[in-house]
Amino acid sequence: MKLAMACVLTGFLLASLPRAEAAPIAFTAVLGPENEVPAVLGSSGTGDALVELDVVAHTMRVVATFSGLTGTVTVAHIHAPGLPGVNAGVTTQLPTFVGFPAGVTSGSYDMTFDTTMASTWNAAFITANGGTPLGAEAALLTHLLAGAAYFNVHTSFVGSGEIRGNFSAVPEPASGLLLLGLGLAAIVLYPDRSRR
Repeated sequence: MKLAMACVLTGFLLASLPRAEAAPIAFTAVLGPENEVPAVLGSSGTGDALVELDVVAHTMRVVATFSGLTGTVTVAHIHAPGLPGVNAGVTTQLPTFVGFPAGVTSGSYDMTFDTTMASTWNAAFITANGGTPLGAEAALLTHLLAGAAYFNVHTSFVGSGEIRGNFSAVPEPASGLLLLGLGLAAIVLYPDRSRR
């Protein structure tokens, strides 16, 4: 009976998992002046960035919020490959993401890009990664998964970037559900014997 209940619980949780091939992979970054190389002194700028990369639909959603900048925004984009403490070249549009707020010290941004379009990428990044936009997409995914891609907001105060943050993968909610299900199965199968 216990084994059957554990199997039903685990089966239910596995069946409720979203299809991995249809879901974008999400990455987040906390932006700050201390993450710049070298660190920026005299800035109280902060921000957050999110990238959702869908290699099936070939889309990349970029979301960012920022505030407290000392200078006004000039450009913003993603750089890679660059681990924390390492500067890297620009991977995405130059000079900046289309529509990114400029001339402000705070703001937000939300845009979805077609990763099959050359205009989504820095031409040098395409060339360095197979010469196609899909090669650039695959390379960016590799760098994102390795923690070697960062979001950078450049300003009139610091032309090389006032706030920056490396991306890290957001755990899928389904992973937590699976662990919960396995934990419940273990409780059902192996109850606390000290209570007997």
